[in-house]
Amino acid sequence: MMTETRQFPNPNGPIRNPQPEIRNQRLPGLYIHIPFCLTKCPYCNFYSQTELLLIPDFIEALEREMEIVSPGLSSFFDTVYIGGGTPSVLSPRQIEEILGKTRKYFPLARTTEFTLEANPGDLDFSFLQALRELGIHRLNLGVQSFAPDVLSFLGRRHDAEKAIQAIEASREAGFHHLGLDFIYGVPGQTLESWLDTLRRAITLSPEHVSCYQLTLEEDTPMGKAHCRGAFAFPEEEDLRQFFLATSESLEKAGFIHYEVSNFSRGFQNVSRHNRKYWNHTPYLGLGPSAHSFSGSVRWWNTPSIMAYMNALRAGTLPLDNIEILTPEQLRTEAFFLGLRTAGGINLNDFSKDHGENFLQERRKIFQKLEEEGLIVVQEGHLRPTREGLAVADRLALI
Repeated sequence: MMTETRQFPNPNGPIRNPQPEIRNQRLPGLYIHIPFCLTKCPYCNFYSQTELLLIPDFIEALEREMEIVSPGLSSFFDTVYIGGGTPSVLSPRQIEEILGKTRKYFPLARTTEFTLEANPGDLDFSFLQALRELGIHRLNLGVQSFAPDVLSFLGRRHDAEKAIQAIEASREAGFHHLGLDFIYGVPGQTLESWLDTLRRAITLSPEHVSCYQLTLEEDTPMGKAHCRGAFAFPEEEDLRQFFLATSESLEKAGFIHYEVSNFSRGFQNVSRHNRKYWNHTPYLGLGPSAHSFSGSVRWWNTPSIMAYMNALRAGTLPLDNIEILTPEQLRTEAFFLGLRTAGGINLNDFSKDHGENFLQERRKIFQKLEEEGLIVVQEGHLRPTREGLAVADRLALI
């Protein structure tokens, strides 16, 4: 089997040469973090801020980052994912500027897929039509719920009607690859309310659905409120029932449950970019707080827009930190990520990449998990069952 060598840019940090050479047949992905929101959701811990007047200066700094990291790249990228934050707070002209710079500085495959995250509250037909004309292929809409009380609790700035209007306008504008994001396990949310949201989502025929369990970081407003005892989370068994009902409902509607939180209508609608995170394909991240992975090294940018821009004005990369992964860490990650996907772990490939001892030492554990209905071993793969996906994080600790 032939492989090809790709060169990733050197992060400018404490280690000058973090082994950037990688050998992988899969093309890397490019992630661009837009660190702006109109308002901050109280549960969100992704880096963003609400001072939109900084957008022009950010775009200038982003180009400088592209200019620094792009020389010497020897690999085509086949996905470009614009996330945040809320990329849809940008104007079409600003998005056009970013896409133009991306095409200028990076080698892109002919089949490169462009994805943009959007808040339904920002979208109208003219904006969506402009996005299509700029070459955006996929939209990921942060709907989160169709239930008014849940949307209010989550601090979302759109209602169910606006979300549906945005979805319909997206179709009218010519988007044939639409992803909808939802959150379950919200305090006060009932299983029936959640299933009603899923039923409404199914009637809108999205190509992709992501369903995330609400998790809180202590430094978020909602996390702090929870620490004060302002509300209680659902019990673990209730969350398990939410997960199983989600999987069953969407699979009955024709979706493939291909990763713990992700469902697609057929394999052709699987998120090409996000799959790179789950199978250790390299990716390059640009913008404040963005992460990159070369195959054995992970590095990430400073989570501060001012520090990000100041570093680039000084001609240096805005590196926050860097981590060289040991073979043991790579093996553990590969095992953990594999158990989060329906495809599971190819035992032959895993042994070649990481050695047979790891799997041999756990053979009795695998047998017990199979007896408990959490995994199946068939056709040379170790795969989690639906019950196994519900406890995937715990499975990875074996």
